[in-house]
Amino acid sequence: MPKRPITAEDLLRIEFVGDPQVSPDGTRILFSKRHIVADKNKYVGNLFTVDVDTGTVTQWTQGEAGAGGGRWSPDGQSIAFVAGRDKPAAQIYLLPTTGGEGRKLTSLAEGSIGEMRWSPDGTQIAFTFRPQHEEWTEKAAKEREAKGLSTPARVFDNAWYRLDGDGYFGPQRFAVYVVDVATGEHRLVYDRCPMGFYSFDWSPDSKELAIAHTVAKNPWQDKPDSQIFRVAVADGQAWKLEGLPKGDKGGLRWSPDGMTIAYLGDDTEDDPWGVRNVNLFIVAAEGGTPRCLTRDDDYCLSVMGLSDTREAYGYAMAEWTPDSKGLYLSIGWHGETQLGFVEIERSRVELLSHGPHTLTIGNLSASGERIACLYGNATRVNEVAVLDLNKLRDGNVEAQVLTHFNQEFHNQITLIEPEEVWIESEGGVKVQAWVIKPVGYLEPKRYPAVLEIHGGPHAQYGWAIFHEFQLLAANGYVVVYSNPRGSKGYGEAFCAAIRGNWGGPDWEDIQAVTRWMQHQPYIHPGQMGVMGGSYGGYMTNWVVGHCQDFKAAITDRCVSNLVSMAGNCDFPINRDGYWPGHAWGDLAAITELWRQSPISYFDKVETPMLIIHSEGDLRCNVEQAEQVFTALQVRGIESRFVRYPVSTSHGMSRGGPPDLRLHRLGEILRWWEKHLKI
Repeated sequence: MPKRPITAEDLLRIEFVGDPQVSPDGTRILFSKRHIVADKNKYVGNLFTVDVDTGTVTQWTQGEAGAGGGRWSPDGQSIAFVAGRDKPAAQIYLLPTTGGEGRKLTSLAEGSIGEMRWSPDGTQIAFTFRPQHEEWTEKAAKEREAKGLSTPARVFDNAWYRLDGDGYFGPQRFAVYVVDVATGEHRLVYDRCPMGFYSFDWSPDSKELAIAHTVAKNPWQDKPDSQIFRVAVADGQAWKLEGLPKGDKGGLRWSPDGMTIAYLGDDTEDDPWGVRNVNLFIVAAEGGTPRCLTRDDDYCLSVMGLSDTREAYGYAMAEWTPDSKGLYLSIGWHGETQLGFVEIERSRVELLSHGPHTLTIGNLSASGERIACLYGNATRVNEVAVLDLNKLRDGNVEAQVLTHFNQEFHNQITLIEPEEVWIESEGGVKVQAWVIKPVGYLEPKRYPAVLEIHGGPHAQYGWAIFHEFQLLAANGYVVVYSNPRGSKGYGEAFCAAIRGNWGGPDWEDIQAVTRWMQHQPYIHPGQMGVMGGSYGGYMTNWVVGHCQDFKAAITDRCVSNLVSMAGNCDFPINRDGYWPGHAWGDLAAITELWRQSPISYFDKVETPMLIIHSEGDLRCNVEQAEQVFTALQVRGIESRFVRYPVSTSHGMSRGGPPDLRLHRLGEILRWWEKHLKI
């Protein structure tokens, strides 16, 4: 059967795998798999395993209630997972891997369950939980409805009361709990973080937890100061590790020999917005001066890669070897995501995998011989894979792909392999970019082109499949995307170049990419469009206010006014932090924020624009889009505003309701058809 170009509706066919966890004996990998039920307009996720040797897939949970967060017990005899079967409250369940019925372990109130980790002896599970405020439970809502009462007011006493994708939680905070596996009894162990963000791990003897969290009084505005505490599980007694510097700390892992605690973070109070590299540190379990193991390599260990066929990939992770002599890491570099390793004695990172792909690293088997992962690239949807360290040859280990849920999709759909290019910008800076040519591309024809600009800004495009990009190519467009300065994956200086200076070096790089596009023989320079989301929306707004090179633009979940965003983002902009100045007081205080706000240049815009935004976006408030639309309408510039409902969030294009994702793609295609097609 001949292959055909991809359509918007093909999004509904993709199977999304995630959260790979290898069993202690290394024979099976546990993972979650989601698919879209089109006639019910919903995602359904359940837990599966795949046998590493035979490739046999087994489904462990059923139904539309969904299940996720699966974790093996240390002996491999049970799987703990979170599910919403006991509505409206999510609970932790246990499933025996040798057969038999699963059982509900916890009896929690309505709320949210976060991270979950088994104790090494298998008798307890530590987890984070945040109860729902009593006025906002489903029970309270039904009682109000029965009595004809109004929805109550939300009352806040702290600026940390909401989070995009999480909603409004008010004064409620996550805390650390422990549940007894035999009895199901749970108890509060630790709740001292003012934001409710914890990283934790068990001591090898299962008697303590190492817990990292901020100790700043106002973390959302103060400079970073996370510390590590050791907490006795039996009675909750806690003591702080002395000698640790200020700065961010997370990703805690206690060494198997009990002597050392590893963490990912930084050792400076500088920069609350992530332009500095996340490094790997180790410190004696008793406290003392930490040692950084990765500073000389200029890798950031928390590189967020972008795709619309899964959540942002690449995240901070560190896993000890069983002998406590080294740690495995996830390394994002030049658009790739690889497995890295650092030996404690050498303090240098060694890349153990290579190639144009993304490896999302999971956990390590008890023997240290196998690592669970997801494997994908620019034309292959992620599948579950394993890295067998016994097969490490010449410093390289290759992923063995174990599942093939999307094989039929790939057998039927034409996907275009991106071409990698490096473009010279101001001062000799090299900018990595990719080009996807249209399906059916023929020389010497010129095609309309779309420049896609990524969000973040401290993230990266790379070797991951984008349904949206392939859809544009299937509809006759050249698609160009790049990693300008501010992106991760090119060293700390490259990323930090735009700190407090958006529209500076990043704009120079976007201009270089634009000039490159205009000189390609297959691109029609008069038929180019520009689009992006989040920071990509910011830069799209900046582009149209500073040049006339693009015939039309699409700004999605954008930033337009840093002055107003300082007060309505879920992470408020700090005074004299990432940006100099602040958003209140006299004009001198807001000068830099206003200078870097694209809306301040909209008196120069002549480019027709499609504006896309979600009313439920708590990261970039919908008023950012309203300002763009109003400015264009008042000036008589052709514009169209697509507002998605309050039930959607900043991540709507990646995980929003399927029908609205299709609607968004339809709006994009119609806009480009109207403005770019010759």
